[in-house]
Amino acid sequence: MLLKQILAFRPSRLDLIFALKTFIAGMLALFVSFELDLINPMWSIGTVLIIANPYSGMVSSKCVYRVVGTIGGAVIALTLTPHLINTPWIFTVVLSLWVGFALYVSLLDRTPRSYAFMLAGYSTAMIVFNAITYIDQYNIFDIALARVIEISIGVISSAVVSATILPMHIGSAIKQRVIKTLKDTENLFANLFTTDSQQNNTQLLAAITRDTTDIHALAVHLSYEKGELHGMTKPLQEMLHQISMVVANLVALSERIKQLQELQFIETHAEKLQQLSAHVVQFLEQKDLIVDENILQLPAEFESDFTSLMESASTHQQVLVAAMKMDVRHFISNVLAVKVLWQRIQQGNKEIPDNITPMTTKYPSLHRDHGVAIRGGISAVLITFIVTGVWIVSGWKAGFMMAQMGAVTACILTALDNPVPVLRIFIWGSIASAVLVFVYAFGIFPHVTTFWELGLVLLPMFLFAVSMMANQMLMPVGMVLGINTMMGLNLHNAYSMDAVSYLDSSFAMILGVLVSLIVIDVVRAMSPDTSASRILALHYRAMRQAIYLPYGLDFKVHLRSMLDRIGILNSKMVQSNEIKTSIQQALIESSSIVDLSRLQELANQFPQTSELTQHIGDLQQNLDELFRAKENDRNDTTALVEKIYRALFELKQLASNVEDMTMRQRLLISLNNIAYSMCHVSSDQMSENSTLRGAPANG
Repeated sequence: MLLKQILAFRPSRLDLIFALKTFIAGMLALFVSFELDLINPMWSIGTVLIIANPYSGMVSSKCVYRVVGTIGGAVIALTLTPHLINTPWIFTVVLSLWVGFALYVSLLDRTPRSYAFMLAGYSTAMIVFNAITYIDQYNIFDIALARVIEISIGVISSAVVSATILPMHIGSAIKQRVIKTLKDTENLFANLFTTDSQQNNTQLLAAITRDTTDIHALAVHLSYEKGELHGMTKPLQEMLHQISMVVANLVALSERIKQLQELQFIETHAEKLQQLSAHVVQFLEQKDLIVDENILQLPAEFESDFTSLMESASTHQQVLVAAMKMDVRHFISNVLAVKVLWQRIQQGNKEIPDNITPMTTKYPSLHRDHGVAIRGGISAVLITFIVTGVWIVSGWKAGFMMAQMGAVTACILTALDNPVPVLRIFIWGSIASAVLVFVYAFGIFPHVTTFWELGLVLLPMFLFAVSMMANQMLMPVGMVLGINTMMGLNLHNAYSMDAVSYLDSSFAMILGVLVSLIVIDVVRAMSPDTSASRILALHYRAMRQAIYLPYGLDFKVHLRSMLDRIGILNSKMVQSNEIKTSIQQALIESSSIVDLSRLQELANQFPQTSELTQHIGDLQQNLDELFRAKENDRNDTTALVEKIYRALFELKQLASNVEDMTMRQRLLISLNNIAYSMCHVSSDQMSENSTLRGAPANG
């Protein structure tokens, strides 16, 4: 299958431009390293290949973090080596723990700076391994300094070439994705009011959450380029936080409309709903509204449209229409807030208007998976210990290459759910690169005498490997082919290679990847279904935490974190239909947590000893137990669900006695939303059980 993809691959013009730019940067880095007569010029050209990316901003950010990580790794290597060089096993344990810890921290940080932590880990190992191998020729300081210089040459060459020769700015790509996301939200709003009940709006909403998660990660690179949206990382991320509120509004609105569809309300009121939708969309498209003062403004026809719907609705339908009215109002104000922020961002204004509550915190409120990070760290510890231990016991001269490859491959792929398939590609790619090294070293290089000839013979390999790196499916093949070939060639000013050293180094590199594959398969690898199940457990824990969370900034940050987690869930290629359903339900459940806060607010307005307050407390306790059971993957939730049904029914009866019409309606809305969106009770089940039915919505 993979071979067919490689044979069928035809690079585009942009792919070839990207490959040619990478080649120029690589040759520049190699030339400077040769001129300075550095210890390992291969690290300079290898760096160019490792950080290669079509977008200049992404290249520049990786350049910065790669240098920072390399310097950090060099400092740790210089600190540890003099004290532990004579106790190899203790040194191995300490080194393994450091690599694992650095990877653990890296996996917790979902921003580009995570690259610095990961690099600090395996750079320490690479410097130490080379210092031990060449202990008779160089001291540890020379090796560490050379490593920093070689990496710096590689990143500077990449940054200069990427920014000056036909640069591609990520700002333009982000701008297009933001415009698409904003358009998708408005189109989805309009589509919700159609009578087409087959349209799967939940999947479209899930796609929007996935897009916002992707844009949030890409936005970090804007500070490292001079194109559009330069320096707008923080404002753009704040805007994405606000979009999460729009998504929550759309999900809640989708649920209310779905309920009304089940009650045949949508079909009988299609014309009025289309009119309402048209008024809202037309209102949001007015350019003069995009000013700070208009964020809370509503269409002139807003009240009359909903009054018309209320007049012909039954008692239960009135509760749903009132809930829909609240969701549409919040949707309009949140969309206007997003548009104001987006307009300011495009104007280069970083300030957040006073009437928009910022949701950005000093410590990012996005999803972090400590379980995966711990398992990744443990696998890195074991791999580094095993490959280094084999090197010590065997005394194999080329063992340092095995140790290097083991430490590197232990780190670079652990962000994937299951790195094993990619590591298998790495093994086959290492074998292919070994063949290429043989052809170059023994067939071509004996005839090469000048630098321009070296560049000429390396050009075809560069173009082939790097152009594949621009293709998502073939990127692992291109990376391993390009990087391993250049590392295997081990280019120096005075180049020499014999058959024994060639075979040793090639076998060592393959063996290092093989050790990583075995350990990661046992310790770290998990299927997308398993990964999704773990994240769903974290979702249910977050639902429990939301039960008692008052509405405010903390609530919005919590909701943003939940929707970010769902964005990650929707990127998983799960196979189980049950898990797919749970992921779709998780998005719906997240949108309804605002009703938990509203319920708590309503409870606070009644005496603590009142029957209504006590029943709300009982419902909250039952919901806490239900989500705890789901978090622990318990299937015996039938009794809990029945208790919640009864609690909802009893609260509905008590709500009918509340004299304040507004408070009664808000209570009925929240109870309905919790039943339908959080407990997934259908309208038919509600009707059969008389749950949430029968009391007046407006007195």
